[in-house]
Amino acid sequence: MKVQVLSLGSARRALAAMLLGLSVLGLGIAGHWAAPAKADDKPPGAASGLGQLTGLLPRNQLVLESALQVDLTHETVRLPLYKGTANGHDVWFILTEASDVGLAHNSGLNYAPKLANIGISCPECVQTVTLDSPTADQNKFGPAVVHFQGEPDFTPTRTLVPGPNVFPPASFSAGAVAGPGYSPFIRIAGSSVVYNAPIVASGDGPFDVTTHTNTGDRVLGIHIAQPPFPSGQYFDSWVDLLLVKGFDAGQPILYLSTEAGDPLAAVLERSTYVPALANAAYNGGDDFLGSSRERLFGFINGQTGPNNQQSQGFLNLILDAHASEDASASNTALINGLRNGGDLLNVFGDFPTLTDPRHADAYSPLWDAQLGQWTQKAIDEGLNTRQIDENVVFNLAATRPDLLTGPGGAPYGSVGIDINCAVIGFTAKPPTANLVAPAPNSQFPPR
Repeated sequence: MKVQVLSLGSARRALAAMLLGLSVLGLGIAGHWAAPAKADDKPPGAASGLGQLTGLLPRNQLVLESALQVDLTHETVRLPLYKGTANGHDVWFILTEASDVGLAHNSGLNYAPKLANIGISCPECVQTVTLDSPTADQNKFGPAVVHFQGEPDFTPTRTLVPGPNVFPPASFSAGAVAGPGYSPFIRIAGSSVVYNAPIVASGDGPFDVTTHTNTGDRVLGIHIAQPPFPSGQYFDSWVDLLLVKGFDAGQPILYLSTEAGDPLAAVLERSTYVPALANAAYNGGDDFLGSSRERLFGFINGQTGPNNQQSQGFLNLILDAHASEDASASNTALINGLRNGGDLLNVFGDFPTLTDPRHADAYSPLWDAQLGQWTQKAIDEGLNTRQIDENVVFNLAATRPDLLTGPGGAPYGSVGIDINCAVIGFTAKPPTANLVAPAPNSQFPPR
């Protein structure tokens, strides 16, 4: 197994390179609160506000209707798994979004019209694929095999070594890297529709769902249905993938991270590093003309601690969710850490359930990261609290730069990092509207 280490100096585009000079990052750790837990304790304080934490998510709380189940106890979503080929061997992929509303609804996918813009100034951000044309005897019922031009390399070892102040890390390496021609966004030859179709495994098994030498770093289980099926019947192949928790419009949501256009983001998100995605249209675009992206709001130095109701951000993930370890179904400490509030807990922009169609239809799985750094004043006064709403965040950035800035005190906004994250559902109430109106001259979408 090869190791591909990207040091802070060599990963020129990595998020960490922007943060090397930050002196305040270690100060966020002062809020780390971890009282001893007992077996019969209620969920720790960091899980406050995260909605349902155990059992199966009710189907009426799914937005990705094709999901077979969401198991909150084990922090997984089970999705149909489809067969493809790349470079002369089998690969396995999932489907989460389509740029056409009818085809999205037909397949139980999220509708993401902005994906139609993803090839603007970045032809390599979309790969053209072809489909088999089987005879009726070859395929009584089921999907055609998809032939990809490129695929991820899952053989690198994912590593994350915390730095002296935890973050930035001392070193890191992405566990999966795009091979030539790979993008998760595909267009079938002869069609203009763009689908989000991440490849999550390669080969025909056995599949490594512990150290992930032939699977994505979020793959915790795979089942391949073996034809021929009994007459008149069909059985799904499926994959169990580790979920991510976050917020939208004040409500707790679930999503899945599969790719990132930055190596450190790929490590933190346990996703495939796809350099081409850094050029997808376009940094800071949000809802402006030609943009394929929506905004995601993350926090570098939020509070931490499994019993802290205000925990959120990069430090929280590394300190409280075993971020340096491989994710597997047997790593219950990691799963429980994430389930109980140790995740990044990013805030999303638009979401499919928002009441205003303008914002519901502005959803895109390609998220343009807006990273906030709490100032020393915010930390000292205990104002670096958990954020759960987009408008609240950019109002804060617009009106209180003494509390929240971009990395290293830079102006707040896009940091040039995009992440492919498909929304799955919500664990309490559906997000319907932002908690507050936008402040004058804030970074609200185009009027």
